Formats: sequence, structure tokens, C-alpha cells
Amino acid sequence: MTTAASTIPTATTGAPATTGRRSVRIALRTVQVMLALFFVIASGAPKLVAHSSAVEVFEKLGWGDPGMYTIGALEVLGGIALLVPLLGSVGATALIGLMIGAFIASVTALGGENAATPLILILPLAWIAWARRGQTTELVRLLVRRGGVRSGE
Repeated sequence: MTTAASTIPTATTGAPATTGRRSVRIALRTVQVMLALFFVIASGAPKLVAHSSAVEVFEKLGWGDPGMYTIGALEVLGGIALLVPLLGSVGATALIGLMIGAFIASVTALGGENAATPLILILPLAWIAWARRGQTTELVRLLVRRGGVRSGE
């Protein structure tokens, strides 16, 4: 059984478009929402409310409350950015940077405890950053058009 969507020729190849593209878009959006929920609720919020587990980790790191609140805020903002169409790729890229830092901190200061978690999170974040890279191009285009970014000055 074929659907109208699966029999429409594509503009570039003339071959039938597959419903697989729709499935990939749905999967990508689902991953974005799941990661956004993780970074906002499970990772960022405990830092922002100074949950005892977060306080303990940041004391071990020697970063204290300022470091904990900063990382928590960055995680929440990154999670929200994953849900904003023009910011999805930028948010994913920023969260990759945080996850690299989390991995390094875990290995060097925390004895490797939970070091795999940030590495695992980097994979879907990289997929989002790559798949939504056109959003970054559009964001830059909008900023340049509005005069928010000036080159050559």
C-alpha cells in the first residue's frame, strides 16, 4: 500500500519521497524534547534549587555555589534552546561543550564517577546539532539582517 506522500517525486532526484524522512523528523524532535526535559528537570533544576547531591558534587570540585548555579542555569537555558526552532542547533552545540566539561571534571576531580553519562549525551546532541544546522544559518541571517551582527568592524 502506498500513500500520497510516498509517491510524490522529489525535486532533486525525481525518485519517490519516502515516509522515512517524516519518521526521522519525528524521532529527532522526540530526542530534542527528551533531552530538553532531562537538562531542565533532571540536571539543571537540582543545581538551581541547591539539591544536596548537587551541592556535594560542586563542593568536591571546589566550585561552590557560584559554579553550581552557573552550570545549572546553562543547562536549563540549553534545554529550553533545544525546543526553540531557531536555537535547536546552537543549544545542542552549547550543551555538547558543557558535556565535554562535565566529562573532564568527572574524570579529573570526581574519580570517573558517572563519566560515561556526558559522553552518552554527546551523541544525540551531536545528531541534533548536525540535523538542525540550517537553523543556525537562518539565525545568523536574521541577526545580520537586523544589524545584530556586524562584520568587518
